[in-house]
Amino acid sequence: MKLYYSPFACSLADHIALEEAGASFEREEVDLETKRTASGRDFFAVTAKGYVPALVLDSGETVTENIAVLDWIASQYPPLGVPELLGRTRILEMLSYISTEIHPSFKPMWHPGRDAEKSKARVTLAGQFELIGDGLKTHYLFGDRLSVADCYLYVMLLWAARFEVPLPASLAALRNRMDARPAVRIAMRDEGLV
Repeated sequence: MKLYYSPFACSLADHIALEEAGASFEREEVDLETKRTASGRDFFAVTAKGYVPALVLDSGETVTENIAVLDWIASQYPPLGVPELLGRTRILEMLSYISTEIHPSFKPMWHPGRDAEKSKARVTLAGQFELIGDGLKTHYLFGDRLSVADCYLYVMLLWAARFEVPLPASLAALRNRMDARPAVRIAMRDEGLV
């Protein structure tokens, strides 16, 4: 299989999850401005959406959207899921919250200027992170074992650090735990982020 990613984009979550799973996969960087892959391929030939992540399975099928890719990874590598009766539902619930609430709240941060929008976004994001942080009573979102949802949340926590969004102590500690994981260090190195 092959993961198409862009450094520091949300596809980093999928990269980390695949490394955590010990999966055998190729990776190829995508320039999101030009929509070209590192090998020169037109990225629209991989996915008409033109954005990452895109995971091309060994069958040739392509899975896009972070929630879907991370759900697929958890289904193939059960240790990255949550085994309880509502485990998959709880992971999808958290992935959806990250994808539909937190992730888009960062949009103003990626554009120059817009200081008023950025200030407002910081307040919104701080509240969103607090909602998660207040419920975090263990090392990871669903206990003492990492899940694919932690991988996605970690990327958002990295963005928070970059854009000076305040975090509750519990989420800062989670980010530090994630920083120390070998799979995270490998993915960060492979994407040129360290």
